[in-house]
Amino acid sequence: MDAPQPPIVQLVTLMARHLVDYPEEVFVTAIEGGNTLVLELKVAEADTGKVIGKHGRTAHAMRVILGAVSGKGKKNMILEILEPTRV
Repeated sequence: MDAPQPPIVQLVTLMARHLVDYPEEVFVTAIEGGNTLVLELKVAEADTGKVIGKHGRTAHAMRVILGAVSGKGKKNMILEILEPTRV
């Protein structure tokens, strides 16, 4: 059985899954170091543009939400959208 995910990981996963065509390929990894939490978002290659949005607006909106949440928790949060690896 998988360990429960932190609420912030669940939030990013939920937002991303509602934006993409392949929600089963959404993966969020949290990397914690000191006062910073890096959230790595990986989606299917076809969905990368959907989570970035035109001129990066969707990614920016997700980062604004994370900024609002991080202010409450006194922790810096960074959202990294990983480029899919081509085989």
